[in-house]
Amino acid sequence: MPSRRTVLTATAGVTAALAVGSPAHADERRPRELLSRMTLEDKVGQVFVSRVHGHSATAPDPADADANLADFGVRTGAELLARYRLGGVIYFAWAHNTRAPQQIADLSDGLQRASLGQPRGLPVLISTDQEHGAVCRVGRPATLFPGAMAIGAGGSRDDARTLGRIAGTELRAMGIRQNYSPVADVNVNPANPVIGVRSFGAGPDAVAALVAAEVEGYRAARVAATAKHFPGHGDTTVDSHTGFPVITHTRQEWEALDAAPFRAAIAAGVDSLMTAHIVVPSLDASGDPATLSRPIITGLLREELGYDGVVVTDALDMAGVHTKYGDDRVPVLALKAGVDQLLNPPRLDVAWNAVLKAVRDGELAEKRLDEAVLRILRLKERLGLFDDPYTAPAGVDRTVGAPEHLAAADLLAERTTTLLVNERGADGAKDEGGVLPLSPRSHPALLVVGADPASPTGTTGPPTGVLAAALAAQGFRTTTLPTGTAPSAETIAQAVAAAEGVSAVVVATYNVTAGSAQGTLVERLAATGRPVIAVAVRNPYDVAHLPSVTACLATYCWTDVELRAAARVIAGTVRPQGKLPAPVQRADDPARVLYPIGHGLT
Repeated sequence: MPSRRTVLTATAGVTAALAVGSPAHADERRPRELLSRMTLEDKVGQVFVSRVHGHSATAPDPADADANLADFGVRTGAELLARYRLGGVIYFAWAHNTRAPQQIADLSDGLQRASLGQPRGLPVLISTDQEHGAVCRVGRPATLFPGAMAIGAGGSRDDARTLGRIAGTELRAMGIRQNYSPVADVNVNPANPVIGVRSFGAGPDAVAALVAAEVEGYRAARVAATAKHFPGHGDTTVDSHTGFPVITHTRQEWEALDAAPFRAAIAAGVDSLMTAHIVVPSLDASGDPATLSRPIITGLLREELGYDGVVVTDALDMAGVHTKYGDDRVPVLALKAGVDQLLNPPRLDVAWNAVLKAVRDGELAEKRLDEAVLRILRLKERLGLFDDPYTAPAGVDRTVGAPEHLAAADLLAERTTTLLVNERGADGAKDEGGVLPLSPRSHPALLVVGADPASPTGTTGPPTGVLAAALAAQGFRTTTLPTGTAPSAETIAQAVAAAEGVSAVVVATYNVTAGSAQGTLVERLAATGRPVIAVAVRNPYDVAHLPSVTACLATYCWTDVELRAAARVIAGTVRPQGKLPAPVQRADDPARVLYPIGHGLT
């Protein structure tokens, strides 16, 4: 697709000249002394980061205890740490780790006590995926920010830095010291099924600047940021969770399109980098995914880019990493490639024993294992885990979801909402160039319809309800009719009938494609003569498939903070300030750009 590369390569600045650095090594004495005391089994355990089921380290719910027994042969997180001497634990909402801030802090403290209570016990590095936006593990009352592409639309390094600082401060208060964010992928492919709005955008230099700023924010909060997914997952039509993506960029295209954000993250002192389960033949012709590629991890990342921080794999239960190799080979090959942390293997016992055997048999040099463990210990030292591994109960309540943090998220969201279309309304309403903003006097009654995708955290939404409530707070009378992502003919007819009694219709759209029922819904609503305002709550690319809308806003995610900001823009309380961070291509000719990077009405 010409516009994916030719348009964007032309805008890619020369960023290879960025100063290359690595996290400054803290005092080496303690990490090296600890390493010298460790058994081989201790070292093997340190390189693994595993999930664990349950809200408590010692007293999970019976169903979670059974899940631990099925996965690991133990019932609790404390027992898991004792058996495998794990260096890290990752939290997931689906594993019931993240129910409430104080519970999360108690779980973290319980895991630390269990790990430190072992012979030669070490603190555990607790991590999660708190990207904000479309991927978020900790929900309300924690502060939830707009996602990366929304931040890209705002274009403010200060906002990206603020996000990292506040999000990091709240994570640290709950005992989470490593966050798998920011996404450093440059999303040059609108059909990307796994990155999309998780990326800051399609401009390499703009993405690089925001990645660096967010890393700076996390470092200020003493939480390890993790730039991902090296060497760049932005140009793929295959999801590495379920398939085996191949990136066809030449080495020159990689330098122009993918490299800049990772160079910027390294220059900013990023503590960890996550690998991608993608094949890049121009960087390694073996056909191995980057996670298992020594030319990519050691040759390119370590030696060429000069990175000496922690390298963590993407989750090892994903299809992209074990298409070629079994669960016993993947962790060994990853360590041989130069990786330090092995994240969430599907069968921990198989992976752990495979690494142990590889060292004992001489396939994996113990020196290579020592390098990985030393990097992990250095990171724990920098994060203060050896001196202060526990949370402060009062700090949780004072920090997580603090009023000033929530206010900062609201203000930040107002700078990201992007107005893509604003035409004269079919009823003749016009305000200097378009139907927006709406006034409760001219359009007193609004119908809110559309998709209600599940909340990334399980704690926000539904989007139509949030939009309706936020518009009601602006003085409108609102009626809500959720229609879903694939409305039936009957549902569309109900929405059309409901539109007859209102002044305008607001439609939440979610990943609209050619010929989709969501597009039919919008067309039928527009045919009523009422102004139709679409709010694209995920991909901004929806607008290309909605030619009949009167106005269209892009929010880039559907959590409450973005939706409230959209309602304020619709009502004219705030002006739209966002600019497209990725081009929108024509629906009828994807080789041509409909709206370029930087488009956004005011």
